Amino acid sequence: MVCQVSLFTLKPDVTPERLEEMMWTTRTTLLRIREILHLNVGKRIRAEDPWHWFVSLEVESLDKLAIAQDDPHYFKYVRDVIESSVDQSQVLTFEMEPRKDVKYS
Repeated sequence: MVCQVSLFTLKPDVTPERLEEMMWTTRTTLLRIREILHLNVGKRIRAEDPWHWFVSLEVESLDKLAIAQDDPHYFKYVRDVIESSVDQSQVLTFEMEPRKDVKYS
């Protein structure tokens, strides 16, 4: 099982209302992709934290992650949510199964 965590800072013109809309759009768009087994979306609680919000998604393997990221819903999400509102991002990918060699993820 693979988990990809994406951390984002927002452009200065993104309002709290827009962030709420982005979170809702993320859920409704990405959960249409069959390969995505679980999805979490959240916004920061403390203003001093460097990242404004995050998206984490779980898939069976790196191959399934690639399939998910090649889905038309994913392209729409990137265009409508990420490109229009995100200033910076950091993407981290993790293997979640203990004792599994990551080269087989």
